[in-house]
Amino acid sequence: MSVTTAPGSAPSVDVGLLDRERIVAKPGFNRWLVPPAALAIHLCIGMAYGFSVFWLPLSQAIGVTKPVACPEMGFVQALFTTTCDWKVSDLGWMFTLFFVLLGSAAAIWGGWLERAGPRKAGVVAALCWCGGLLISALGVYVHQLWLLWLGSGVIGGIGLGLGYISPVSTLIKWFPDRRGMATGMAIMGFGGGAMIGSPLADMLMNHFKTPTSVGVWQTFVALAVIYFVFMLAGAFGYRVPPAGWRPEGWTAPTPAANAMITHRDVHLRDAHRTWQFWAIWLALTLNVSAGIGVLGMASPMLQEIFAGSLIGQPGVGFTELGPDQKKTIATIAAAFVGLLSLFNIGGRFFWASLSDHIGRKMTYATFFGLGIVLYALAPWAAHAGSTLLFITFFCVILSMYGGGFSTVPAYLADIFGTQFVGAIHGRLLTAWSTAGIIGPVVVNYIREAQIAAGVPRAQVYDRTMYILAGMLVVGFIINLTIRPLHEKWFMKDEEVAALQAKAKGEAAAVHGGSYGIGRGGLTAPAALAWLAVGIPILWGVWITLSKSLVLFK
Repeated sequence: MSVTTAPGSAPSVDVGLLDRERIVAKPGFNRWLVPPAALAIHLCIGMAYGFSVFWLPLSQAIGVTKPVACPEMGFVQALFTTTCDWKVSDLGWMFTLFFVLLGSAAAIWGGWLERAGPRKAGVVAALCWCGGLLISALGVYVHQLWLLWLGSGVIGGIGLGLGYISPVSTLIKWFPDRRGMATGMAIMGFGGGAMIGSPLADMLMNHFKTPTSVGVWQTFVALAVIYFVFMLAGAFGYRVPPAGWRPEGWTAPTPAANAMITHRDVHLRDAHRTWQFWAIWLALTLNVSAGIGVLGMASPMLQEIFAGSLIGQPGVGFTELGPDQKKTIATIAAAFVGLLSLFNIGGRFFWASLSDHIGRKMTYATFFGLGIVLYALAPWAAHAGSTLLFITFFCVILSMYGGGFSTVPAYLADIFGTQFVGAIHGRLLTAWSTAGIIGPVVVNYIREAQIAAGVPRAQVYDRTMYILAGMLVVGFIINLTIRPLHEKWFMKDEEVAALQAKAKGEAAAVHGGSYGIGRGGLTAPAALAWLAVGIPILWGVWITLSKSLVLFK
């Protein structure tokens, strides 16, 4: 944005295509066009959850049909070797980088996003995520592992952080009457990205596969192009409401009606100085730690606990199965993982929408209270041999894992107001980075310790479940301590008005009103926008459900 002055006239402001001022909604705009724009971005970056589909093909990128192993290869050598295939464990570091960089980028650039607006942030996210895929494609082509880490892990991770939080503040401002539902719709897309991206990537790799190539670098290029188109469409679909805008006919509830929902705003510089911020941070960390630990071990957990029961041979332990039998139950366990992913996605919308009715604090209390019961009962279901009960317990648990992500932006808006909620949410996502380390470490190391101690495979997860239940007890207590903020933390009305007036086109609406903006439901443009994101989602659901049927045969 630049300032120009014509002779004899007042200064005028040139607004850039990506500037926040360019995307202030005008009369006639339909607010239901914004959620599909957010979904378009989240469905693309959500492929981060599905990157494991590349591990096995990449582990034989040189050998093609089988890995070219170098047993003596060290960590540094693995980064630069061009003659040895990579280990899956080395490739898996990209997954860690994704979520560490996601939380870090969201925390570092959340304040910039609030000033720059969601369109500019969405474009930068598209450049980082898709550019990272192209760098990774080069890394596969020249066989340099460090390029994969740099491309998708670091640069792509930054794109994840910016893309993830880009719609949060915008959606909350567009849907003050349904905050949870609005953020649930968008964040549902992040959970659904792998549901669409994984089978798509598998199809592309099979298409590009040749006798001399596993087809991964070509798939990265194809995905980069597809995702770039969708993410740009999403970024340019964003609009922000004028400051003070409210839906026509809607009146905000009085503070007395719901003391947990503030009508004031806390500055970004002060949010992290409050107990409420850290209480929500801890609550999210504990909820996510429990869920992500189980999600990461879901496949081996089902195989080791039920073993022969999965193929009609109860009483046959995991170590007693033959290679073909293990391959069969691995297929069944993969269906279990797919079903958990579906509940992770559905839970993001269901629980966030429910929170609009029962409140965010009660929703988190449900996550912890119900989670404690289900984790504590899981060993009983396992020892009783009830596969159906066990699967049901963990489907509900994973729905609450996803629900924790989608409900927390509305929780923050309730406590801290909407002015800086995107940036505050960005800082809170460091909880995700922390949980991404705690959860897998707790589950994996306890499992290894139990196996080393000679505990039967069907029982190695019992202690883990009780420890995870204990973590949720702590989370339940912490959530109970969350109260409305003291008056001293809120900005004065004049300070808020001054911040809002900095954006050209927003100052005129500071007194509130609908101004003919936000009206309309499923108009033709809105229907087309929803179809553009809805068809891929339905395709992913159909693929997941069709594969999950094997669990119930």
